[in-house]
Amino acid sequence: MRVVSGIKPTGNLHLGNYLGAIKQWVGMQADIDAAGGESMYFIADLHGLTEWIEPQALHANTFEIAAAMIASGIDPKKSILFNQALVPAHSELAWLLNNVARVGWLNRMTQFKDKAGKNREGASVGLYDYPVLMAADVLLYSTTHVPVGEDQKQHLELARDIAAKFNLDYGVELLVQPEPLVSKEAPRIMSLRDAASKMSKSNPSDAARINLIDDDEAIAQKFRKAKTDPEPLGETFDDLKDRPEAKNLVTIFAALSDRTPEDVVAEYAGQGFGSFKPALADLAVAKLGPIRDEMVRLTADRAAVDAILRDGSERAATLAAPLLRKVQETMGLLI
Repeated sequence: MRVVSGIKPTGNLHLGNYLGAIKQWVGMQADIDAAGGESMYFIADLHGLTEWIEPQALHANTFEIAAAMIASGIDPKKSILFNQALVPAHSELAWLLNNVARVGWLNRMTQFKDKAGKNREGASVGLYDYPVLMAADVLLYSTTHVPVGEDQKQHLELARDIAAKFNLDYGVELLVQPEPLVSKEAPRIMSLRDAASKMSKSNPSDAARINLIDDDEAIAQKFRKAKTDPEPLGETFDDLKDRPEAKNLVTIFAALSDRTPEDVVAEYAGQGFGSFKPALADLAVAKLGPIRDEMVRLTADRAAVDAILRDGSERAATLAAPLLRKVQETMGLLI
């Protein structure tokens, strides 16, 4: 079993990033290692170029995410942690797979439509083509499983289609079609001010998100002021289906405490948010405070983080080289 996943260096990491990806990876790490498998997690800095970003900001964001992953529990002794750009095979395989992927497949990718909006003609080619790079990211390592949220399942299906077409076109069984690992604990973490929107760094209101660098008082205050309705919690989690703010807070509580939402509702059934919000705030401070403190420590020790990324990138490059060479040979590029 080999699990591979990446996270784009957007900067200003928040609770949604942690619960939706990093915490999931940390939870898988021990089980995969114990089973003799391998987990690889990378900072997708090449994907960070699809929309304009200042070079200094991209570099800082890459470092911040690496520090957050290590602080959250990604252990370089159990997982390979690296940044994508230091493994040139990602870019090389992406170009080769561009000649296998079909334009019609990319035209169906909904995230390009969402991100480009009305400016499709002005969007970068990278923004249009990045799903092929995502395919290369996982196919390069003969990945068996990819942790994905619901919004990324379409991209994984594209990777599987590309692998199948390559194998069919060249009469080989070379590229592995990876299976999805869909998060059960925290499928979507929504804004604390409007549960119709995902928690995001782009929201102009800082109160809409919990930043991983927030101090204890800021975390507690944001949960105390989080938007809710006046009704107490119901008897079951299903009772909250038409109460998005309440459902969001229960989902966060469950994910932070490693419990099911049904279990959380059962404990607080009939209670109002006057008692639920302080309990959630205390839990969040207890879970996120140590991560923040470790991130601060790592920020002061950049050399250690850089060394981890260099070592991980060298290990990843070694694993990537044989597959890339086989693809090149299969396509007639090596004599």
